[in-house]
Amino acid sequence: MNAHRDVDTLVIGGGVVGMSVAYGLVRAGESVRLLDGGDNAFRAARGNFGLVWVQGKGLGNTGYARWTMAAAQEWAGFASELADLTGVDVELSQIGGLTMCLDDAELAERAGGLATIRQQIGGDYCFEVLDLAQLRELSPLVGPDIAGAVFCPMDGHVSPLRLLRALFQGFASLKGELVASVQVSAIEYRDGAFHVCTSSGNHVAGKVVLAAGLGNRELAPMVGLDAPVKPNRGQILVSERVRPFLRHPSLHVRQTGEGVVQIGDSKEDVGFDDGTTLEQLSRITARATRCFPLLKNVNIVRTWGALRVMSPDGFPIYQASTTCPGAFVVTCHSGITLAPRHAGALTQWIRGGTEPTDIHGFRAERFHV
Repeated sequence: MNAHRDVDTLVIGGGVVGMSVAYGLVRAGESVRLLDGGDNAFRAARGNFGLVWVQGKGLGNTGYARWTMAAAQEWAGFASELADLTGVDVELSQIGGLTMCLDDAELAERAGGLATIRQQIGGDYCFEVLDLAQLRELSPLVGPDIAGAVFCPMDGHVSPLRLLRALFQGFASLKGELVASVQVSAIEYRDGAFHVCTSSGNHVAGKVVLAAGLGNRELAPMVGLDAPVKPNRGQILVSERVRPFLRHPSLHVRQTGEGVVQIGDSKEDVGFDDGTTLEQLSRITARATRCFPLLKNVNIVRTWGALRVMSPDGFPIYQASTTCPGAFVVTCHSGITLAPRHAGALTQWIRGGTEPTDIHGFRAERFHV
């Protein structure tokens, strides 16, 4: 006997990953309820740098390289769709991105890694190695004592806050249901449905998607899945508004549509400490001002730390439960870049379609061989 179901699908987690999946499902015609945590939750979206980034993704994993490239190619259409539906401009600029390299060894290593990816996936992987003179044709205000950069025409950036707003508004306009400030304490699969117990009541659905970031570690075993994720801190500085100087975002410095500059360049294993440290902030600003000396005279107005959601090998975890059919885990640390894929190809699989070939290697069993 099947249990009464409130909705077709429950999505747990309202960050960029969860919102992208929830939006894709409700767009496809499912009834969807999104359960989101409170303001005190550890949110990777708070520290998102906003990059739509291909270069460097997938070294040693061709599936991830192809999955990322497909997402980047879908971004223009995805942004246009959200704007048409909600009126929100996510400020997508996708005219290419730069990875600045401070010396010849760093430049050679970066270029070598991208050449390896291009060889692994069969050649369809565009990038260009620029010396300082060539770099200054794209970014005239770059500093004099760096070696050059790698340019990838597929890269770009968006406003993470505007993207979240567009996803929320799109989800709501398509009759998606949001339940905010709740904590999931238990998930039970019985009578062909998922019974989810939360701090504000119980919910019953035919499917459940775990997109709770670091919370997936505790939730996944409740439905026969595994999500061995851990936090990795990144620190970010935000400047006052500056006259436009950086058309192409770089891996560590980008200028937003409002003119402010975001600077970030740290990966720290510090547990659940999402604070900031003077040591790291000083190191981040030193590299940024070496790349762009004009930043030496710019005021910093805000700093913060946020926790990335990292698997042991850094690649996503996508998996369907075999013991609790209809349960899925979705976790990654590139939620912005992969948003079109999460709202598209991934949700088609969740709805019963064929699992995308490129994600076959992202099941958690790979960590137990």
